[in-house]
Amino acid sequence: MPETLTAPVRMPPFDYTPRPYDGPGRDEVLAARRRYTNPAVFTLYREPLMIVEGKMQYLFDETGRRYLDLFAGIVTVSCGHCHPKVVARLREQMETLQHTTTIYLHPGMPRLAERLASKMPPGLDVTYFVNSGSEANDLAITMARLYTGHTDVIALRNGYHGGSPSAMGLTSHHTWKLPTLQGAYVHHALCPEPYRSPLGGTPEEIATASAGDIGELIRYSTPGWIAAFLAEPIQGVGGVTSAAPNYFREAYRIAREHGGLCIADEVQTGFGRTGEHYWGFQNFGVVPDIVTMAKGFGNGVPLAAVTTRREIAEVLAQRLHFNTFGGNPVSMAAGLAVMDVIEEDGLQENARVVGGRLRQGLERLAADHRLIGDVRGVGLMLGVELVTDRATRAPAGGETLQVLEEARSMGVLLGKGGLAGNVLRIKPPMCITAEDVDFALDVLDRAFARAVT
Repeated sequence: MPETLTAPVRMPPFDYTPRPYDGPGRDEVLAARRRYTNPAVFTLYREPLMIVEGKMQYLFDETGRRYLDLFAGIVTVSCGHCHPKVVARLREQMETLQHTTTIYLHPGMPRLAERLASKMPPGLDVTYFVNSGSEANDLAITMARLYTGHTDVIALRNGYHGGSPSAMGLTSHHTWKLPTLQGAYVHHALCPEPYRSPLGGTPEEIATASAGDIGELIRYSTPGWIAAFLAEPIQGVGGVTSAAPNYFREAYRIAREHGGLCIADEVQTGFGRTGEHYWGFQNFGVVPDIVTMAKGFGNGVPLAAVTTRREIAEVLAQRLHFNTFGGNPVSMAAGLAVMDVIEEDGLQENARVVGGRLRQGLERLAADHRLIGDVRGVGLMLGVELVTDRATRAPAGGETLQVLEEARSMGVLLGKGGLAGNVLRIKPPMCITAEDVDFALDVLDRAFARAVT
């Protein structure tokens, strides 16, 4: 369709001036990166973007140009880049005590663990702190195997659970999957997301059949019992895919009938991002046995955790388990500050209201652009799947890249995901405003039009 002829919506005013940048230039940085860093470390755009400063929902390049960040540093920034309250708490802690291990007492760790317990369903009140979501999922599986005495784990196709060898074995997303011994005893059940499910029927029927696949895997691929069923409430890297509300109730029941614990990977969905609830699993009316979390928990500071019931936590004492940086004072200060800011700034409610406005706007765009095959997600965890044909649902991978480039040229930064790389991942800092949403929707309207001309 032709590009809209009305004047572009201006980026909302922002009372902040970035510092003058006097470091090495973009070309110099790019050359050094290509020369000295592992080629597995990739960039997103055709012409790599250099970011040197951030403030709340905005990022700045070396020229001082401002961008609206709709990807939140891949969801690690929940409260906003360099949120003043978080920065102040970190600075205070850095000037007091930068590091000590958990062999000594420090008030930060038990305070943050208690704070997490206050946000969990009753009984989920014992936490172990680590540094990343990969470590958290590794530890959760270790605990499940120790507690149940079983070995096999069931995860979901299209899921992503981290970059360590064990977490990559759990992952079933594209090239992240690790088909080695590290993935032994891991089985992948059907993804319950209805848009690309090989199963027919309503979303609820697809959810029931997908949950039944867990039972089939246990019947044919395991000794008849499992250690755990692990899943993201809403898949992040997989393209913001989720299931009908009945899925997790049925999946958890089947897993528990076969001796398994249920693990909710809240690395991307946690801390109010879905709006209606603090945790993603609460959108489905279930209570897991173990919850893993990371990313937005530290607002950019490496911080992750595993929260579970006491009787499950106690099995870890059977082994000597130690994490040098898990529970360090700086990370604990970050976590406490983040949880305070989410409450004080009303960020969960903002995710609900502003996220709802954004989703409604994306659905309006879908009526005008046949490139959009599906709009999904809740709160400020949204996905837009792009297709070349709505009937066949053929993935529009090239067009997705073009949309990213066009949006960047107009000042909006997005992510992409899905097995075919054809899903726009929209997960901004939770301080984003309604005015930001209107600007982003106007940019996307133009980007979609340009991607098919």
